[in-house]
Amino acid sequence: MQIYPFLTMTSILLLLGVLSSKISSRFNVPILLLFLGVGMLTGSDGLDWVTLNGTTDAGPINFLGTIAMCFILYSGGLDTNFRQIRGVLGYGTFLATVGVLLTALLVGLGAWFFLGYDLKWCLLLGSIISSTDAAAVFAILRSRAVSLKGELQPLLELESGSNDPMAALLTIFMIDVIVNSTENFGVTTFLLFFGEIATRMIVGVAGGYLIGRAGAWLFNKLKLEYEGLYFVTGIAIVLAAYGIPELLHGNGFMGTYVCGLVMGNFRYNYKKGLLRFSDGVAWLMQVALFTTLGLLVNPQELLSVWQKGLLLALLLMFIARPVAILFCMFRSKFNLRERAFISWVGLRGAAPIVLATFPLVNGIENANMMFNMVFFIVLASVLIQGRTLMPVARLLKLDRPLSEKSRIPLELEETDSLNSEMHEFDVHKDAEFAHKTLAEMKLPQGVLVMLIRRDNHFILARGNTIIEPGDGMLMMGDRQTMQTVATQFFPDSDYHPN
Repeated sequence: MQIYPFLTMTSILLLLGVLSSKISSRFNVPILLLFLGVGMLTGSDGLDWVTLNGTTDAGPINFLGTIAMCFILYSGGLDTNFRQIRGVLGYGTFLATVGVLLTALLVGLGAWFFLGYDLKWCLLLGSIISSTDAAAVFAILRSRAVSLKGELQPLLELESGSNDPMAALLTIFMIDVIVNSTENFGVTTFLLFFGEIATRMIVGVAGGYLIGRAGAWLFNKLKLEYEGLYFVTGIAIVLAAYGIPELLHGNGFMGTYVCGLVMGNFRYNYKKGLLRFSDGVAWLMQVALFTTLGLLVNPQELLSVWQKGLLLALLLMFIARPVAILFCMFRSKFNLRERAFISWVGLRGAAPIVLATFPLVNGIENANMMFNMVFFIVLASVLIQGRTLMPVARLLKLDRPLSEKSRIPLELEETDSLNSEMHEFDVHKDAEFAHKTLAEMKLPQGVLVMLIRRDNHFILARGNTIIEPGDGMLMMGDRQTMQTVATQFFPDSDYHPN
């Protein structure tokens, strides 16, 4: 086979996936759905450009999905500000573990009761569909310049970034029960499972933390002649964060997320470059993953399960997820409106579809039907919850405008030869120095005002420049001095030392 048709087709698919993001913003359709649509369009029941078989090609696709999930979870952790999630760490962790378990049980029992399939098969289905994908949620919010009030956003980010490992453990456990323990499915099995899951989670968290600290140390100690090799090092760290915990019988997905979380909250050389690079790789993985999974789906087979899939989707959205949220957030600091919104933001995304390939690889009976049912549940969740997300947020009065800013034309890259950092501070309307000149602010020595943002334009800062409310002041200085500036002049800022 000649390689140029394959490379050309890959280029077209990637470009179609990227361009679909514009359609997503225009028509309020989650980008995940469009990536899947591109794959289905080019598959055997569409243009027939690429043909994949759910049975024979499940192994390579499962491998691709595992690698893609590693980079997606790592990038999610890397972009997470630990200070912002600190106040919701307990709630988020509880939702990502107990909440996922309750959702899996409720969906599995509902499938067993309404559809009449084998209980173990139904619990496997519930496990696969139990994790959420809030990345799709925030893509919709950003496309309409909307954000969420209070601590809702950090809670949802934490839950979505950390609940995939639990769903993966549940899925693997139920596959093992079906394949190897068909006659010993009872209380003892579940007790052993809880011990195993605790061990795997602890090993995953510990491994991810240690590898993240080692990665930050490595970036500081390496003296590479070519900057691009630092990003190659970043890829090696992601793979290690998954592989090493798995070798030690831990959870690799949790390892990659925690590794990203650690590296995102420490200071080291070329950190900003790594953030951009990891974000680009994560998007590449999402486009490739969703498009490939779309190729795996046969639309005709989807039609054969649409009634069962819709029933389970409604069960998930209106019973399983709300009950799990009410239980996990009983007597929490979040009010009823916020809890109601959290229960509605349980969008399903890439992880359930990737996990649905595990039964195919392991030869589970009716695995192809299960894959199609999971696929349909994800589609229904994205279409129903995704398109109603903003109206529900407005109805519950939990939305707020998202501050849109032009990209800063300057960037300071961390290196071991520079002990300074750069941050943009917003001038509050009640600031004492508003309507005064920059010289009259009397900033501490060692702080340099690089630029002033005004009405999405940048102006050069001079001593006689008058500071106006709403301005953004881009400053540079060492950490101690910048901390002093933040404390004395901008007490409500989001500044924190790298």
